[in-house]
Amino acid sequence: CQSGAGSFGLSCDYKDKLTRLLPPARKISEFFVHFWNVSFTNLKPMWKTAYIYKKLDNTEECFWYINALEAPSALFASNISREMLRSQGDLEDKMKAQDRHSNNVLRHASVCIFRQNRRVRFDQKKWSHINPSLITLLDDKERNHISLTVKATIHLSVSCFFFSQLLHIDYYNLTKFYGTAKFDCGVFGVFEFCERGSLRYVLNDKISYPDESFMDLEFKISVMYDIAKGMSYLHSSNVGVHGRLKSTNCVVDNRMVVKITDFGCNTILTPGKDLWTAPEHMRVQGISQKGDVYSFAIISQEIILRKNPFHTCCCSDMAEKLYLVQYPRGPNVFRPDLSFESVGETELFVLIKSCWEEDPEKRPDFKRIEGALGKIFSNLHNQANASYMDNLIRRLQMYSRNLEHLVEERTALYKAERDRADQLNFMLLPGPVVRSLKETGCVEPELYDEVTIYFSDIVCFTTLCHHSTPMEVVDMLNDIYKNFDSILDHHDVYKVETIGDAYMVASGLPRRNGNRHAVDICLMALDILKFMGTYQLRHLPGIPLWIRIGIHSGPCAAGVVGNKMPRYCLFGDTVNTASRMESTGLPLRIHVSESTIKILQRTDCQFECEHRGETYLKGKGKEMTYWLTGVTGQKYNLPTPPTAENFQRLQQDLAERIVSTLDKRGNERRKTLSTRQRRTQRHSSDGQPEYLHLNDPTTYL
Repeated sequence: CQSGAGSFGLSCDYKDKLTRLLPPARKISEFFVHFWNVSFTNLKPMWKTAYIYKKLDNTEECFWYINALEAPSALFASNISREMLRSQGDLEDKMKAQDRHSNNVLRHASVCIFRQNRRVRFDQKKWSHINPSLITLLDDKERNHISLTVKATIHLSVSCFFFSQLLHIDYYNLTKFYGTAKFDCGVFGVFEFCERGSLRYVLNDKISYPDESFMDLEFKISVMYDIAKGMSYLHSSNVGVHGRLKSTNCVVDNRMVVKITDFGCNTILTPGKDLWTAPEHMRVQGISQKGDVYSFAIISQEIILRKNPFHTCCCSDMAEKLYLVQYPRGPNVFRPDLSFESVGETELFVLIKSCWEEDPEKRPDFKRIEGALGKIFSNLHNQANASYMDNLIRRLQMYSRNLEHLVEERTALYKAERDRADQLNFMLLPGPVVRSLKETGCVEPELYDEVTIYFSDIVCFTTLCHHSTPMEVVDMLNDIYKNFDSILDHHDVYKVETIGDAYMVASGLPRRNGNRHAVDICLMALDILKFMGTYQLRHLPGIPLWIRIGIHSGPCAAGVVGNKMPRYCLFGDTVNTASRMESTGLPLRIHVSESTIKILQRTDCQFECEHRGETYLKGKGKEMTYWLTGVTGQKYNLPTPPTAENFQRLQQDLAERIVSTLDKRGNERRKTLSTRQRRTQRHSSDGQPEYLHLNDPTTYL
């Protein structure tokens, strides 16, 4: 209950399944029994009479609610005199009558209190806890009577009235309003959908709508012209004012026509303060047609510059911008940056500046803005009578040309990206495998009758890692394998994988090449061994780096294994034998099996080989093996390999040489540091810190 100074309002919850057992109307009646008889000094006299008004146009569900107001009348009939009013006319006649016997009217959902003195009524507003927006003056021809009413449903009634007005608005530059839809989370308005989104989104998308080929000055003026026409129609309609005009409330359809949306929502949404709000409405909350003109000027600046709303070079903070607009300093008001390059754009510059004038009366209306923009647009083409259809056709042609250019550009980007992806895939997997994966999504395993497999390994790799940092090891392997990969590009071979210091290459798969697989692997092995004779470790200069190479030929199977990070793997005894050939070899030697030698003998290449003799291979027994030393008629300058007898001693010497190199490098580093210290002490008088020699140490600190 809200009461005081002879006025009160009582709220009763209404529920669909409410029964007569305890209806809200009975609560009201019980309340009246006590409230009628209460007397407050200078606030409320004891009421003796009252009128009860029952509306006849209520819904059927409300009749029991109103009838209950009459049912308990006997309960307080002994205390008050009551009279029933059945129509709106009876109520109005009774309130205008000078001889009425009561100022109290009991009606559905409200209580109307009438007072004689207008000044006293408004001076005592402080007693009321009811929202002032729900208290409205009733029309009364007699000056000595003032009527106030408290209506709980006024907000809903006004909203319904505005929605009914929106249904009748149908204009090309305004989105069509279709009605409202009620959901559990609230009531939503249904407006026309525009495919290209808001104007703010289009201005930000400089890839789809570039300045050079599409968003030129002509198009920008046409966008402003669309907004001006829509606002001109809106201001002349029953809606009268937008109140929330901004670039996010301007949408673009598929014909590149700009339409205004979210109009007529002022009864639902409270106007706030943002960068599009006029200064006068920042100081005093409200909406006006001149305020819409100011908002149009800010949108025009967005369109011309294609930057953030209210862009200025001197200020980037939104809160500071709002403060400077609301509270101007001196005669120069704070406005966004606006500049034009050509002299012919001066007229547009003057128009926009006039729209954001500080004095609302100096701003033009949208009729004048529409005419000025139409004149500016016609002057661009020297066409005084250019029709709207001509402008629309010209705009669509411009957009079509931009789309063609954009399609060509995007197609070129797509092809370049596809080529990069294919190149990366071809580096990870063989070409036929990549094409099979792209076409069918799977790769069938395949059996090869004869291939040649190469294995190599770095000798004493564990010793090198022991005396190197992890990053030095990674850099070392990266340098070696990058040079190996460049050598592979000159031969018909396929790099299978690298595992630590092991390097595996195959030829004859996935594309079969006859007997060339053994020739290509052997030529590649000679090139790799030649490179290793000249390679120097960056972090251990002077330390030799040795590798062992093993080659074997035979049948094998190949296929793609796994879905995540798929690998092209080789399977079969040939792979194991090639690995054994590498592990049983010697540093700086190419260890070749007898099967590979037989294939080389069937070719035209004359390879030079040394007979090693029988070599025990794990899982194979003793096999006849050979050393590959070169090609007849070609000079490779291969490094001199160590003999088998002194290989063990060389391993120990390698560790000692690494330690000696590290010690030497450490001594040189310490010597360099010592030289720097002596140089520093030479320039220092007493060895104290530099800042202690200053007159004022705090200056240095």
